[in-house]
Amino acid sequence: MTAFTMPSLGADMDEGVLQEWLVGPGDRVHKGDVVAVVETDKAAIEVECFESGTVGRLLVSPGTRVPVGTPLAVIEGEAASGGRTGASGDAATARGEAVPPMAAEPVEGSLSQKTPLRAEAEQEPATGQRPAPRRKGVLEPGPAEEPVRTESRRKPGRQPVRAAESPAQLPPELSAEAESAFGAGPLVRHLAELRGVDLTTLHGTGSGGRITRADVEHAPHPPALRLRATPYARRLAHDLGVDLTTVRGTGDGGAVRAADVHAAMRARTGGNEPERPAQHLSDGRQRTRMALPADERPEQRTDTMRRAIAGLMSRSKREIPHYYLSTTIDLTAAEGWLRRINRGRSPADRLVPAALLLKAAAVAAREVPSLNGYWQNDGFVPGAEVNLGVAVSLRQGGLLAPVIHRADTLPPDALMTSLKDLVQRARRGRLRGSEMTGATLTVTNLGDQGVETVFGVIHPPQVALVGFGAVVERPWATGGMLGVRPVVTATLAGDHRATDGAVGARYLTAVDRLLQKPEEL
Repeated sequence: MTAFTMPSLGADMDEGVLQEWLVGPGDRVHKGDVVAVVETDKAAIEVECFESGTVGRLLVSPGTRVPVGTPLAVIEGEAASGGRTGASGDAATARGEAVPPMAAEPVEGSLSQKTPLRAEAEQEPATGQRPAPRRKGVLEPGPAEEPVRTESRRKPGRQPVRAAESPAQLPPELSAEAESAFGAGPLVRHLAELRGVDLTTLHGTGSGGRITRADVEHAPHPPALRLRATPYARRLAHDLGVDLTTVRGTGDGGAVRAADVHAAMRARTGGNEPERPAQHLSDGRQRTRMALPADERPEQRTDTMRRAIAGLMSRSKREIPHYYLSTTIDLTAAEGWLRRINRGRSPADRLVPAALLLKAAAVAAREVPSLNGYWQNDGFVPGAEVNLGVAVSLRQGGLLAPVIHRADTLPPDALMTSLKDLVQRARRGRLRGSEMTGATLTVTNLGDQGVETVFGVIHPPQVALVGFGAVVERPWATGGMLGVRPVVTATLAGDHRATDGAVGARYLTAVDRLLQKPEEL
């Protein structure tokens, strides 16, 4: 049995808000699976589980702010979870037995969503009178005053299921509609469930008043306000361009969870999740973004991020004695190599100078390990790997520094792919917890803003920060000959407690040397 705790998603994080659970008690999880969404002062981060097993208990409710290290859930090992396999639960359902209760997931929405019948009816014999259909042991008919509807499989207190009442036993005011709904075939009921159509509200046009496929297809869609979905699922659907009304929810009362949105996107695109423009509801209103508390609207969120950045940078300047170095690097060889390998490539697959700059920064950190690590407990702790934090500016203001792990071992193409993916997901608020921790050295590149030189502030507890400016053409003398060459200014901010200027100079010299032989990177 292992406790899943609130992770530390940055040196400046002391506490976080559990925004949403993506799993429930009894769910099987594997190492690396995303199990929760945690809100920090800077962003909402998907948090992975670092143990395999079965979710035992959820100890913290969504919306709760807790300190780093607080147990959030209990993960039971293989031995403790042996009796909770999904196969046994499915078998029990198929036999009509009661299914053990599972924890419900909180959802957003003021109106409950009525879902269509999910019971399976046996095929009717070819006789003049239709017998009362039998249903599988999943549901019970609802109260007589309300249309019959399904309940979540996670609803607690589920009792053994009884056989369906015959149409003759139904109340007079509901007998016609309910009989027509019960008489609908399995395929019609499945289609109604996918479309969110309540069969008890339809008038069947088939023989004997049966509801047909055409009746379901032409039924009006339920009002959008009745859609139930978790806050993170709404935000994720907005970012991916997924229409929540087409997603089948697996949460409490048919609520749509983030996992349902991911599944719908994978089914539609075959595994890819492209970014799409925001869609609009049928009545012209824009689809609702994730509901935030009154003090967490975008403008307040930006202010919170600025305060977090201010606190961390103030701490850096207060505690770290910075020194700064810079050098100008000739990129003639690097750009020539890029032109050769990009020849014949599509624009989307072409390498850009930023990939070579990141690769050179990572390899140089491996060669000069005194700059790759942390200052902790009044001493330098070298990093076991070269994990580059990349500063990413956000469109609404502020910045994040997601991490490219083991950057020195990645070829330039893989490094470029990782960089593009991290930048896109950072700006969409879809980073994972492992991508926000573990940086041993941070790189900032403001070349796309036209800045030629950047002197950064070290991100504690790291001991260095590397900066690159724009690639510009400048007069350059080589072998007594003057010409115009592409150059870039590389800078280093170092922690004087961990290193001296000579070590920093050796690092920048290594970056220069590596960029003169890009084919070896």
